[in-house]
Amino acid sequence: MTTITHTTTRATSNTLAIAFAAFMGLGIMVFAGHVQASTLHDAAHDVRHASGFPCH
Repeated sequence: MTTITHTTTRATSNTLAIAFAAFMGLGIMVFAGHVQASTLHDAAHDVRHASGFPCH
């Protein structure tokens, strides 16, 4: 009985993780599809500078 309950919980946890990842991925795609190209470039550029990664 304990094994069945544990397996069911793990399956539910995996399903929630997959659903969350799909929701976040879709959200990023929709956001990136509706924003200006220069805004995405500026955001990526600022992140590079903030993380100390040279970009020039």
